[in-house]
Amino acid sequence: MSADVEQFEFQAEARQLLDLMIHSVYSHKESFLRELVSNASDALDKLKLEAYRNKDLDVDTSDLHIELVTDKQARTLTVRDNGIGMSRDEVVELIGTLAKSGTARMRQQLRESEGGDAGDQLIGQFGVGFYSVFMVADRVELLTRKAGESDATRWESSGDGTYTIAAVADAPQGSSVTLHLKPADAEDELGDYTAEWTLRNLVKKYSDFISWPVRMQVERRAPSAEGSGGEDAKDSVTIETETLNSMKALWSRSKDEVTAEEYTEFYRHIARAWDEPLEVIAMKAEGTFEYQALLFIPSHAPFDLFERDAHVGIQLYVKRVFIMGDCDELLPQYLRFVKGVVDAQDMSLNVSREILQQDRQVTAIRRRLTKKVLSTIAELQTERPEHYRTFWTQFGRVVKEGLLSDADNRDALLRIASFVSTRDGAESDPEPTTLAGYVERMKDGQEQIFYATGDTREQILKSPHLEAFKAKGYEVLLLTDPVDEVWVQNVTEFDGKPLQSVARGEVDLESDEERSAREAEREEQGRAFAELMGWLKETLDEHVKEVRLSSRLTESPACLITDAFDITPALARLYKASGQEVPVAKRILELNPEHPLVTGLRQAHQDRRDDPAIAETAELLYGTALLAEGGALDDPARFADLLAARLARTL
Repeated sequence: MSADVEQFEFQAEARQLLDLMIHSVYSHKESFLRELVSNASDALDKLKLEAYRNKDLDVDTSDLHIELVTDKQARTLTVRDNGIGMSRDEVVELIGTLAKSGTARMRQQLRESEGGDAGDQLIGQFGVGFYSVFMVADRVELLTRKAGESDATRWESSGDGTYTIAAVADAPQGSSVTLHLKPADAEDELGDYTAEWTLRNLVKKYSDFISWPVRMQVERRAPSAEGSGGEDAKDSVTIETETLNSMKALWSRSKDEVTAEEYTEFYRHIARAWDEPLEVIAMKAEGTFEYQALLFIPSHAPFDLFERDAHVGIQLYVKRVFIMGDCDELLPQYLRFVKGVVDAQDMSLNVSREILQQDRQVTAIRRRLTKKVLSTIAELQTERPEHYRTFWTQFGRVVKEGLLSDADNRDALLRIASFVSTRDGAESDPEPTTLAGYVERMKDGQEQIFYATGDTREQILKSPHLEAFKAKGYEVLLLTDPVDEVWVQNVTEFDGKPLQSVARGEVDLESDEERSAREAEREEQGRAFAELMGWLKETLDEHVKEVRLSSRLTESPACLITDAFDITPALARLYKASGQEVPVAKRILELNPEHPLVTGLRQAHQDRRDDPAIAETAELLYGTALLAEGGALDDPARFADLLAARLARTL
């Protein structure tokens, strides 16, 4: 070994820590190139800043760049930059970080970076990400010269126990890292990192938007001129230098500098979509921590919107370096359709730059992004109603999930939500209404926002529960999405107006005058039907908890009502479909005292109460009430037999 070469040994703990980083910290071996390009980009940034600060620094900053050089025969890959470079002391300090810190302190830092704030102290330290190269290389050489200095330093190691540091008399400014690559091995996820297409794809994936050009020399072959050499003629080969990354970080430019076509192209690229974005949201945050965001609201829902493994669509960058896709920590699940990019200047990540930690920065970014998306939807609602209607048609169902999970933004969600109602009757294409619009149209004296749930609008419009509301001109919201059954259990009011199901609890639509005028009649009806109601309660005891006279029926003979604090059958079915068994309480049977079937049943019960046909009529009455609301019979065959027998006797 030359006299000017110093050899050092890794401590035992350092070797263990290096092994941990190589085999456990990184999810993908290809991440090594991202780390090297990122380090090179940082070095160029630092040189640019130092040249600005130090006017006496004799450096050329006119062509700052990163270069990839391959040698297929020697199986080497070199990542070279003409950035700030490092002195020997800095090599010892930075490259030697892991080597000289193979102690409990370094191990503790790594452990804390996986679950606390130490990660942002490790990220950006050359000596951490740099060691990812040993995932793909048997031996690594670093040659570096600091800007403004004449001497260079060479660091070399096989990552197995020792490393060397030597002074070099002549070397270009900046740093070059040469990897002596392991053989390609698909089973071990080792690619051929001398292959042009492999490097091109990795740069495009991880480093496409960094602000410095990443260049590589590529071969271009052209057929030899016709007749110049016969069968033995060879193709001519030229070497060209090509920039692999676009450097077009649209999120760093103001909206007036970017065309609609550029936004659409970028959206389709990151979203892997074919449609045009419905809305573009550009954000820039400065202050305690800085980040930029470029988000897109699609115009069409993706096919996997409601699948458990659906792609979230937000990509995270740190200083334009790709960190991770599908970053679900940056937006709530109910906004999973939003696509885009968040680029942070600083972020608490683990040492592999891959795993986002839950800290106050992430929480703050998530909160601001969420509020911005919701406020943008509110702007669509008021300023571009056609765009809003497209949005709500495509994504309203998933947005309403936020009414269950996001209490902080519940009021904003309620205000951007819209619902079909009975306002347009049975028209084929009704105009949805907002809750604010509903409240503005409420009748004098109306204190509640009435709603009905069901599978379809057409089914709800035919429900007996709506009869009195239609007769008295009360508007009712028609909620047909499965999520509606759930969120209405959690949301009790809007703008101080309680939400009231037309099929739940007791409903009194009469004015004080009407109530007073009918008081005597109600008392008389109560006495007249008391015996029938008691008998029905006993006969249908398996199904109903109470039988009472109804104020909500005008045409149908009976309907079923869920008690105020009981779970609805539809909600119970949803829970069951998700694997949860929920006991369903018995319901209340309400009778229309003016319907011929009910009055006839009362008379028949008085005249021949022991006739089995009367009990069968009670079963049919209950079954028709269940079917009228879209429910499912417990015993359809028995109901069909009873109905067929009854019809046969009428012929």
